[in-house]
Amino acid sequence: MKGAKGIENPAFVPSSPDTPRHLSASPSQVEVSAFSSDTQREQPQEPQKSPEPQEPPLPSATLPAPHELPGPQSLSESEEGPCGWRTFHPRCLQRCNTPQGYLLHYCLLALTQGIVVNGLVNVSISTIEKRYEMKSSLTGLISSSYDISFCVLSLFVSFFGERGHKPRWLAFASFMIGLGALVFSLPQFFSGKYQLGSLFEDTCSASRNSTSCTSSTSLLSNYLYVFILGQLLLGVGGTPLYTLGTAFIDESVPIHKSSLYIGIGYSMSILGPAVGYVLGGRLLTMYIDVAMGHSTDITEDDPRWLGAWWIGFLIVWLFAWSLIIPFSCFPKRLPGTAKIQAAKTSQAHQNKSSFLYHADENFGKSIKDFPTALKSLMKNTVLMCLVLSTSSEALITTGFAAFLPKFIENQFGLTSSFAATLGGAVLIPGAALGQILGGFFVSKFKMTCKKTMKFALLTSGAALALSFVFIYANCENESFAGVSEPYNGTGNLGNLTAPCNANCNCLQSYYYPVCGEDGVQYFSPCFAGCLNSVSKTTPKIYYNCSCIERKAEITSIPESFGFEAKAGKCKTQCAKLPVFLSIFLLTVIFTFMAATPITVSILRCVNQKERSLALGMQFMMLRVLGTIPGPIIFGIIIDSTCVLWDTDQCGTKGACWVYDNIKMAHMLVAISVTCKIITILFNGSAVFLYKPPPSGEDVSFQNQNAVVTTVSATQDLDKAGNEE
Repeated sequence: MKGAKGIENPAFVPSSPDTPRHLSASPSQVEVSAFSSDTQREQPQEPQKSPEPQEPPLPSATLPAPHELPGPQSLSESEEGPCGWRTFHPRCLQRCNTPQGYLLHYCLLALTQGIVVNGLVNVSISTIEKRYEMKSSLTGLISSSYDISFCVLSLFVSFFGERGHKPRWLAFASFMIGLGALVFSLPQFFSGKYQLGSLFEDTCSASRNSTSCTSSTSLLSNYLYVFILGQLLLGVGGTPLYTLGTAFIDESVPIHKSSLYIGIGYSMSILGPAVGYVLGGRLLTMYIDVAMGHSTDITEDDPRWLGAWWIGFLIVWLFAWSLIIPFSCFPKRLPGTAKIQAAKTSQAHQNKSSFLYHADENFGKSIKDFPTALKSLMKNTVLMCLVLSTSSEALITTGFAAFLPKFIENQFGLTSSFAATLGGAVLIPGAALGQILGGFFVSKFKMTCKKTMKFALLTSGAALALSFVFIYANCENESFAGVSEPYNGTGNLGNLTAPCNANCNCLQSYYYPVCGEDGVQYFSPCFAGCLNSVSKTTPKIYYNCSCIERKAEITSIPESFGFEAKAGKCKTQCAKLPVFLSIFLLTVIFTFMAATPITVSILRCVNQKERSLALGMQFMMLRVLGTIPGPIIFGIIIDSTCVLWDTDQCGTKGACWVYDNIKMAHMLVAISVTCKIITILFNGSAVFLYKPPPSGEDVSFQNQNAVVTTVSATQDLDKAGNEE
């Protein structure tokens, strides 16, 4: 339609000013009105043959001649323009005024968002807990604040932003992401200098005073609200990025290239956390108060060490704000968008609700229209099946993202840092590669909407078959004194205290595992009864340990003759780690190969102007049913396999120190297979329920509007005649 609003959506097509909202024609009527203008001019005007003189004049419902129907292409072309601001259009900027130029900036913003939200925040959580004396439940609330903000805003932003200037919405997203990162770092500048506590003595000491049960509160925990505000702002910025930003990519490139572009963009959002972990890890090697000119003599090995967690957020703040200017100079539509849209044909799912059009040109601008538009999408059964499919998949992917390092650490006896490195080395590249491959295959073979859904179904089935790797790649628990075996035949299982360490006043809340020369792991040097240590070596070694069966006499220079215990867990005898990592990498690749095709299917199975709102619904449901409960459900399941809990002097249960490896593996298989089956069922239902437009009646996006306008006017005439 000619005007100033771009290519109109069939769902939002206006009829004459006096025409009320009504049902459109049946599919057969659409077929008749889809003929060329020359054919329509040759057809007799049936309503004009009516001999009844009683027919009242209908000036507002007069059917326009086909050549007078407004054309949306002209409107879209009027919204295409050069890069720049108002009348200022530098020639150097025009090289970026292409889908590739937009994709580059989209990838940079997605990378920035991934760095801060899923990278720096996760790396900094443990440091924030110590610095601001917060419980894990409070820091968990910080992590969830982003998803809460995203869920609340996603539908509204995608609904109102569809008619707006999408690149400027992304400029707003850049501003909010930068502002959120800046706010998140503010507590560092208002909380004062970090005060070191006294060093904890980890060896056995009969003179150590037993600590009493005391609970204290600190004003530092009030900074919780600043961190939550920062996460909420980051959520506001992330909402337009994955809804309006993705829709803009889809409308700016040919249909067979859309999946590849979207896959590349989403892969950058996955690589973001990897960059965030590397950047955050390096910054944590710097002392926390380095900007204040303070330094310390302690090293990173000291439990009191805190790193400069806040520097990364300032870097993200500056980089995100540097993207505001590029996004603000893009036009509302890229040059050539009208021709691209004219060449596309609708693949929207055809059902009873797919012909419910709203004959009001202002539909979508008022909040009153929001429930109607949302109800229209919810009646699209194919869309809802795809949304529920992605939600089920998101539940297990976020769960594994949070707990895969813990699984690797406990199953294969690795340090937490090395386990996290291996987990990231499998998840991040596998997910990014899967996203790109999924988009590549859909683009390469120019798959239709139904074939795209079948492809996603096939890759999900392959991922289901590979999910049973946890049953094979699991390891028995290593010997653990007081947990799986007694202390040299003394003491009771389930009790870390035995006669050999009864006088050491050990704390069960201080977990610092050591491996004895007898091949048994001990909870800490204190519980091993070790009286002395040598800190110059790496790892730290201990001797004169009363709970460890001696194999040789210890001389006055113990470091020259071996050790009785050394810091760290005992090396596992399980050799299944390479097999596990290889198969799990394939599982991740096949899992994420379905992600881009599902997103493309969601964009295809709805009407043109409903794409942004459909993505908003997808991401809202994905978080409500997937990313928010996923880590919680995984945490509950993994906690159910715990065999040794941290208990403080007040009897309060804390973290779990030791898990039952076999039970943990079986529980993870159970939840993985369950979610994968749910994913396959919904994917299969979407394929079965999908009804493409009838063959030979595919209407281009721009012609849909003219067709529906013709049908609407014809219906008005017929309705008026029938009422007489």
